[in-house]
Amino acid sequence: ALKLRAGDKHCLAARSKCYLKLGDTENSLKDAEASLQNDKTFSKGLYQKAEALYTMGDFEFALVFYHRGYRLRPELQKFKLGIEKSQEAIVNCIGSPSSVKLENKGDLCFISRQAESKKANEKLQIKLTKDQKWTRKQEPARNPKIERQLLGELYADKVYLEKLLKDKDLMESSTKQGIKVADLVLSGISYLDRRSEFWQQQKPIYARVRECKLRQQKWIRDKKRKPAEVARYIVKSMEDIDMLLTGDSPEESCKKAERVLKTIQGWSDVEVPNKNELIGNLHSCIGNAQLEMGQMEKALQSHKMDLEFARQNDLPDAVSRALDNIGRVYARIGKFQQAIDTWEEKIPMAKSSLEKTWLFHEIGRCYLELNKAETAQSYGEKSLQSADEEGDVEWQLHATVLVAQAQVKLKDYRSAIMSFERALEKAKLIHNEAAQKAIIIALDDVSKSFIEELNKRREETTVYSLKGR
Repeated sequence: ALKLRAGDKHCLAARSKCYLKLGDTENSLKDAEASLQNDKTFSKGLYQKAEALYTMGDFEFALVFYHRGYRLRPELQKFKLGIEKSQEAIVNCIGSPSSVKLENKGDLCFISRQAESKKANEKLQIKLTKDQKWTRKQEPARNPKIERQLLGELYADKVYLEKLLKDKDLMESSTKQGIKVADLVLSGISYLDRRSEFWQQQKPIYARVRECKLRQQKWIRDKKRKPAEVARYIVKSMEDIDMLLTGDSPEESCKKAERVLKTIQGWSDVEVPNKNELIGNLHSCIGNAQLEMGQMEKALQSHKMDLEFARQNDLPDAVSRALDNIGRVYARIGKFQQAIDTWEEKIPMAKSSLEKTWLFHEIGRCYLELNKAETAQSYGEKSLQSADEEGDVEWQLHATVLVAQAQVKLKDYRSAIMSFERALEKAKLIHNEAAQKAIIIALDDVSKSFIEELNKRREETTVYSLKGR
């Protein structure tokens, strides 16, 4: 066994490797991340994090860190091999790598930023019926053969967990720590469903372009022309743009998107049947890259152009996407009322309760920034209600934190303490250690404020009683 020395990144990376060989991927990932805490360019730590993620089946995340390590140390063959095996694993599932949204971490505000990053996975959650606590909403029957292929060895675990749901007595019981068995079982099923549904249902930009490619190929056969290279160019370019952005290279992603946009604009509608939709997508990609680079005004302009193209061509999904992005830019530059107005326009376009959860949460946070705590609390409660309908514990955490922060602003310390305690339970349930630490600090602060308020009231009561004598 290795003796860990505080701050020794090499020792942490070595221990991560040992954990991985023992099959303990969770601790392997923790040590790998710890080795990168003070040095994000530490190649051994990047490799160990990528290896742990790959072993856990998070191939898209692993690919990002293999790429990051390869850019830093291109002479190391292991990063190149890691890229190849991750791409092969992804291709084996759906035929092409999908986008990855990375999370920021920090103080209590990190919970809000983490909530924003969760938006990418909104459509992948499990729904619960209102009248049956542990019975999931009826969904179209899945093909067991496909699901078994997607989940691999984990398929048997999912079947076992679903059988447990039928045991009502077991579901009503709790662990020694007070956590309901039903919550644990549903959390496990939710994770497995997200993994399978991600590969089967997620449809990033380049997936839509792939459909365009198929239509284009049919047109080629009919017209006996040869712009097949046009379709290949579009698909490859969109993949590159997306991969550069998710790989922390927003500047290169922006340049690539601008070049592709200029090229597409020079082609005819016959060569590119969905030209206007593709142009809007490219403006969206450019805007996202500009946002990552801190070019807020340019990002706002790009997303407004995306919105203009979407409205001109009657593309409701693109309108929803553009409003989403415009609101994010407004919120980032501190124009909270404009962000609120934009997101409220998007609410009727939301296709699921989980999408509404995110919208209500972001609108509520903007009201909190505007010191309109009562309205912020109201939107936080709406967000929590939608999250409860979806049975999504992470969004329940984010919404509960927002409600608690609004109650602190309103000096309703007793309610705030209760809300923070509920949020802490949610953070423990999903093993979110960063959120747990932030909530504990917030609980300590609000408890002190509550005690000070009680002491102040006692003093005022004492003075009043003395005056009355």
